[in-house]
Amino acid sequence: MDIFGVISSLFNVVAQANNQGALNWLVTKFNEGGFFMWPILASLVIGLAFALERMYSLSRARIDTKKFIMQVKKALDEGGVEAAKKVCENTRGPVASVFYAGLLRYNEGLDAAEKAIIAYGAVEMSFLERGMIWISTFITIAPMLGFTGTVQGMIEAFDAIKEAAQISPAIVASGISVALLTTLFGLVVAMILQIFYNYFVSRIDRLVGDMEQSSIELIDALYELKNRR
Repeated sequence: MDIFGVISSLFNVVAQANNQGALNWLVTKFNEGGFFMWPILASLVIGLAFALERMYSLSRARIDTKKFIMQVKKALDEGGVEAAKKVCENTRGPVASVFYAGLLRYNEGLDAAEKAIIAYGAVEMSFLERGMIWISTFITIAPMLGFTGTVQGMIEAFDAIKEAAQISPAIVASGISVALLTTLFGLVVAMILQIFYNYFVSRIDRLVGDMEQSSIELIDALYELKNRR
């Protein structure tokens, strides 16, 4: 099929959905898709649940890093380490948690504080990435289920040909419809979840970059505090 045939088919599908109503059309096609439509739907629902949880967690992890660093430095200048720790306690997010871990070990020396920052940074990164593996899993599973449904549909089509002992569009239409619908829905689910996954990866990379940059600034501020004493 050439590109014009594909475009024509897409317009026909959209027109059909508009005529029937989008929800009614989806329900009809879902029922026509057979058994494998249910695990594909489950992949979408569970995948979106993990996506919503990550969206909530990452939104809470985001802070104005520059403003926070300025507040910590000001607290260090005016009240020392204890004042800086209070600023971290009153601020949410991984950057504040990493800062607090480093400040807790300041009395043990700058090397201990730096090691605590590095270690706790790795812990916070694992928290940021929690649940991402499941979104990735459903991105992989959804099209595989769709292709499995395609195989099932083709088997049904050939069984119908075998029983009828002849080839006719009416005989194979049902099986081919199952094959195409499961593939379509499986790929659509994978694309939806992939968009969320890529968005979360970009957010996590940005947060990790903020943690690394701000941690360097904290260590520099602690060195300056030590030299002033």
